[in-house]
Amino acid sequence: MINSFRTHPVRWTAGAAAGVAVLGWLAFGFFGVHTLFIDDVVSEAAPVFDTPAVPQGETSVTAAGPVAPTTPPTVEAPGGASTTGPEPAGGTPVPGPAPTTTPPSTVPPSSVPTEPVIVTEAAGTFTGSGRYSTAGEAVVLGNGTGQRFLRFENFETSNGPDLNVYLVNSSTGDVSDYIDLGDLKGNIGEQNYEIPEGVDLSVYDTVWIWCVRFSSGFGSAELMPA
Repeated sequence: MINSFRTHPVRWTAGAAAGVAVLGWLAFGFFGVHTLFIDDVVSEAAPVFDTPAVPQGETSVTAAGPVAPTTPPTVEAPGGASTTGPEPAGGTPVPGPAPTTTPPSTVPPSSVPTEPVIVTEAAGTFTGSGRYSTAGEAVVLGNGTGQRFLRFENFETSNGPDLNVYLVNSSTGDVSDYIDLGDLKGNIGEQNYEIPEGVDLSVYDTVWIWCVRFSSGFGSAELMPA
């Protein structure tokens, strides 16, 4: 082997470099070793709904249209004459023509729909899985329009490669039936994920932080109705 190295040093050097490159790709590209030492921190504000909504706890003000003041009825005799005829010499008034009554003018108030209010529909607390540590809260926010968001608050989990956010049907006992909400945006911090319309949270009732590459769970939160 030593003689071969002496005879073909360039070939040995190239082979060693290729071996190091492969090991580097396996360590950093496939296994994502570097993610164990690097935190991805995010800080997203509360989600923005397509239909305007007011935060929970605030009162939506319904604006009513102006109402015209009620005017007393106007009583007039034809031709603008007084309702009482001329007083004769004897002092007894003579009834004039029958009065004309104009009804009061009113404008009905305009009806403005109440703005949707953001409410917490479900919530759960994260716990770690196996040797991975996960903490924080998972809350489902909706505003009654059908649009909902899954939000992580005070969230922190171990970092790793190819992490995704799943809504899982826990009745299967595994992670075979799930809805993928996309890549985990960061292993630390507040973040939002829109839930597809029509998803039944009584079925897909558990949030999993799932490593797709190695089919391994980092942490989960069981959603309970608020």
